[in-house]
Amino acid sequence: MSTSADLSRFSINQMTVKQLSLPELVETCVQLGVPGVGLWRQPVQRYGVEAAAQLVRDAGLTVTTLCRGGFLTATDPVERMEALGDNHAAIEEAATLGADTLVLVCGGLPFDSRDLHGARERVADALSVLAPYAAEWGVRLAIEALHPVYAADRSVVSTLAQALDLAERFPAEQVGVTVDTYHVWWDDQAPAQIARAGASGRLHAVQLADWTTALPEGVRNGRGQLGDGVIDMREWRGCVEAAGYTGLIEVEVSNEELWARDGREVLAQTAERFIAHVIK
Repeated sequence: MSTSADLSRFSINQMTVKQLSLPELVETCVQLGVPGVGLWRQPVQRYGVEAAAQLVRDAGLTVTTLCRGGFLTATDPVERMEALGDNHAAIEEAATLGADTLVLVCGGLPFDSRDLHGARERVADALSVLAPYAAEWGVRLAIEALHPVYAADRSVVSTLAQALDLAERFPAEQVGVTVDTYHVWWDDQAPAQIARAGASGRLHAVQLADWTTALPEGVRNGRGQLGDGVIDMREWRGCVEAAGYTGLIEVEVSNEELWARDGREVLAQTAERFIAHVIK
């Protein structure tokens, strides 16, 4: 196995190895010399937020992000208040875990709606409530643009340009963006938008996953392991670094085949792929 210096920029997103319990994930990260983890709310809540915070802190791990907040497009007043309440809780959980970044998946079109513009404006309205609250807790909100195939049901924000148009209504230390290669690799405007994000201090998180063809049934869990698809990971690393990004880089690969394997082996393979396809 490589030295820990080779992994100094590497963070494993919990979704990549969701078959591992949180203690197993932390133990394997320590054994392999992985310095960072991106956590998900549901498994953290099952373990206990305070207990999870203590676990990663004792292991010396950096929590790069917490996934996820968002889903802010509801028109029903009750649903909207519930969404805001859930995001307030997510902000508090991120702060407890020591994660300075909460990833936002903004939400799709409400039932029987075709109004993309209106849905994006509801996201902006929600951010006007959430951004100052996040700042009070020392947490940044990072809007993640999702591939357009998800626009109807998961996120009306499909490009980095759209994400930045929303983020720039707020202070950079409150709202920025997450760059996820799986979702934006196809967009020839993405490099310019990454530079735009970097120039304004809004490049808050970077996540990597590959795009394979043909996609398995169910695109959502069909991300490719690094090196198995068509994305030039070194090029994207160079792009975010040119924009001033110096933080840890997460690998987030949601994939049914990976989840069926031993999680420790998957994590070790992911670390090796990170070195081979991102670092070297």
